[in-house]
Amino acid sequence: MVLIINTTSDTDVTAKIGSSLKEKGRPFEIIEASTLKISHCIGCNYCWLKTPGECSIKDDYEQILKKIIKADQMWVISDTALGFIDHKGKNIYDRIIPIATMNLKFKNGQMRHYLRYDHKTDIGLICNGEADMDQLRKWNERAALNFDSKSLGVYGTDRIEEVTACMC
Repeated sequence: MVLIINTTSDTDVTAKIGSSLKEKGRPFEIIEASTLKISHCIGCNYCWLKTPGECSIKDDYEQILKKIIKADQMWVISDTALGFIDHKGKNIYDRIIPIATMNLKFKNGQMRHYLRYDHKTDIGLICNGEADMDQLRKWNERAALNFDSKSLGVYGTDRIEEVTACMC
């Protein structure tokens, strides 16, 4: 299943994606998150220590995290600010941490967290606005690596046809 999380107020992009995926018969879910209350990670480590796998912040992200855990792909649509994704898009990425444990292992010469669940969700990013796309590609690759998943790439909203071709 493909999970699309739109943190922008532009619903035209999700309409285009939804239409294309329906046409191709691919299972998907779109979450219009621009009006949801999604706080930033406060680094309390409750999701690792006190309430394993569950974030201590009780907001609208809880429903999203449960869907991320089951999705094959997660695509975040984010506005940009200062050449990077804005705070709403960054909050989606930062709050994924409960799917990992605090236990560490070496993998390919790098220290990595053990995943809490067997299922891995590949991660892609769609940017609405100007950004340093090379830097975002590297950042998305590192984010995916942190969760032992695959980066699906970083695209602008002007490349939706190409993006939907990448969605399984």
